[in-house]
Amino acid sequence: MSRPTGPQSHDHSHPHDHDHPHDHDHDHAHGGVKGFLYDLFVPHTHDSAESIDDAMEASSAGVRALKISMFVLLATTVLQFVIVLLTGSVALLADTIHNFADALTAVPLWIAFVLGRRIATRRYTYGYGRAEDLAGMFIVFVVALSAVIAGWEAVNRFIHPRPIENPWLLIAAGLIGFAGNELVAIYRIRVGRRIGSAALEADGVHARLDGFTSLSVVLGAIGILVGFPLADPVIGLLIAVSILLLLWGTVKSIGARLMDAIDPALIEKTEHALERSEGVTAVQDLRLRWVGHRLTGSASIVVAAESLREAGHVAEHARGHVQEALPNLDTFTVTPVAGRH
Repeated sequence: MSRPTGPQSHDHSHPHDHDHPHDHDHDHAHGGVKGFLYDLFVPHTHDSAESIDDAMEASSAGVRALKISMFVLLATTVLQFVIVLLTGSVALLADTIHNFADALTAVPLWIAFVLGRRIATRRYTYGYGRAEDLAGMFIVFVVALSAVIAGWEAVNRFIHPRPIENPWLLIAAGLIGFAGNELVAIYRIRVGRRIGSAALEADGVHARLDGFTSLSVVLGAIGILVGFPLADPVIGLLIAVSILLLLWGTVKSIGARLMDAIDPALIEKTEHALERSEGVTAVQDLRLRWVGHRLTGSASIVVAAESLREAGHVAEHARGHVQEALPNLDTFTVTPVAGRH
């Protein structure tokens, strides 16, 4: 059932309670060091009211975010490579290659967004939105592989120490890498939250982790300046381990999407929208699922109606309330069930 349009789509005779305590999908707090790290690498945003409700516009916003962030990372890579030529640093070369590979992870996600625009077929009845989640798993694999490579390089530097020239230039290169990745992280995470794309958020978290990997070059160079050349491999190894530990949150997020997990707050928000519709006495069999960065679902409602026509009107108004509450909802089927008199 397609999304209703026009004034008949919504019941404007009832006030809309946008102050419901579950309006934010992630309205919960984390405390302590674990909470700080969670908020840093899986940041919360409270911009559900600004969510993009048009599927094509949301897809375009995702592709635009990927294009811009890819070019930012490529520019960062070029600047770092220039400094590699000046310093001959193998560590910085590894970080530069890493950032170049990270820029290329935007390509499969870009393809996934383009595929998601294709209409559903008799074989893929829900469309191709799940390609985003597959791209997200690919990103997880790339992040894990980069952590393993970084750890291997750190161990190798313990065994075969390499002199690093011009540490001040390395500090500049590391800061450039951090700044580029952090800008990309903020942008991808913000757009990912707005359009509901777990894969784009994962790519944003990936960029943030890579930014801190670039900082290892800075800390290693500072260690060299103060007479501690082993600082570089020590910090590199610690960051590699940290990436693997923090990656688990992203794995759970993407895995939950593949298993059709839904934030309970979204269910409660949908129930609230249905229950406050006139004529609805109960909500049954409520289901929601993500297909890429768009939602779809269904529900049965018990209605106090005298005729099938009246029950249909109640269902239509109830669906309008749900679609106002969930801007990135594509389709939602409401089936009225006659209540007992």
